[in-house]
Amino acid sequence: MRKTLTLLALTLALPTAGAQSLQSAQDLFDQGKWQEAATAAAALKTSAGYALAAEATTNGAGLVADNQKKATFAKAQDYAKQAIALDRNNADAYFELARAQGRLAQFAGILQSLGLAGDMKKNLDQAIKLRPNMASAYVALGLWNANLDAKGAIARSATGAKRAQVAPNFEKAIALEPNRAIHRIEYANALLLQGNKAAAKAQLEKAVSLPANTFWERQDLAGAQASLNKLK
Repeated sequence: MRKTLTLLALTLALPTAGAQSLQSAQDLFDQGKWQEAATAAAALKTSAGYALAAEATTNGAGLVADNQKKATFAKAQDYAKQAIALDRNNADAYFELARAQGRLAQFAGILQSLGLAGDMKKNLDQAIKLRPNMASAYVALGLWNANLDAKGAIARSATGAKRAQVAPNFEKAIALEPNRAIHRIEYANALLLQGNKAAAKAQLEKAVSLPANTFWERQDLAGAQASLNKLK
């Protein structure tokens, strides 16, 4: 009986231990220790762990040397694919795959980048299908439409991107998470692509008034303030 109870206790403790390990990786990520976070999260060998590893790696790519960025984004893509392989209902995994693909498109030729854009859209749509209230996915869709619209008629025709879809996606994201500065910062970036400096300035002014609790949020606000100073 004692052995049975001991086994039961161990079994019940396992999910909690896993959750704590994931939280530990998240804490490392929030501190800006992206490499440690990615390693710790991937070591869990769970879908949630690989999705967090992908997120940390994509963010971390912004801090590495230019000649390392493509390989870092590719690693993030691999992590996201592993997350999907373990759980095809993990919305975060599809979002992180789309995010990594969007960054990799910057290093691709025209045809390949348009192919990646198509895959990115499919993964964002799947993320939203699985979690309709995922604000970050709407931000990414807004940027997707804005960037491709700015590339011209060929890109719009090949991907179906529409300028009219930029504002609704950002407004949806901001309605869902009004206190996330990054949503407004990315909206400002999209507005600048459209040549609307006044509206971009308004979004940045709101962004810099919002709280920044993590390393990445502080990075975002510093960048927003720098962009705002250039517009004044």
